[in-house]
Amino acid sequence: MGWLILGLVLFFGPHSVRIFADDWRSAMIGRIGVPAWKGIYTLVSIIGLVLIVHGYGIARADPTLLWTPPAWGRHATALLSLVAFVLVAAAYVPGTHIRERLGHPMLAGVKAWALGHLLSNGTLADLILFGVFLVWAIAHFAVSRRRDRTEGRVRPAAGWSRDAIAIVAGIVATGVFAMWLHVPLIGVRPF
Repeated sequence: MGWLILGLVLFFGPHSVRIFADDWRSAMIGRIGVPAWKGIYTLVSIIGLVLIVHGYGIARADPTLLWTPPAWGRHATALLSLVAFVLVAAAYVPGTHIRERLGHPMLAGVKAWALGHLLSNGTLADLILFGVFLVWAIAHFAVSRRRDRTEGRVRPAAGWSRDAIAIVAGIVATGVFAMWLHVPLIGVRPF
């Protein structure tokens, strides 16, 4: 469990700087420059992600069961994962109404994904992994929305065709990940 926790700290440390220390972040970027900041951010995040995967794999080999997930949990996870993929796609398709409304659809997608996985998994490692993702996404979403309001930031929608692109891309990505990538990458058959 130690590797998982260390990985989460290393991964979410850089991802949380804007939440807890935005002024420090700006000062560091001013001192070392954007390329160096992004390089350090990326390196620490990748090391954290590798440790998360490694630590979660170790924890799954000897799980500590906290609760038995309900039978409907898997269906809820599938639905929330579909929503998550659509929201993540909407974060990358400019001019969607989804982005206009939510401001930060990727963070909303992470919340949906993490909540869904908490509903269908009941081990200590699952609670730690998906719980940390959920808490981080909730906090980051709230801070980001508050910052948008303070700065008067708006993201105007360009048309419903952009939303259709995001929805189709999200559905396709969900199908590809669930049918062909979830087992080799995660080791679990979702359906």
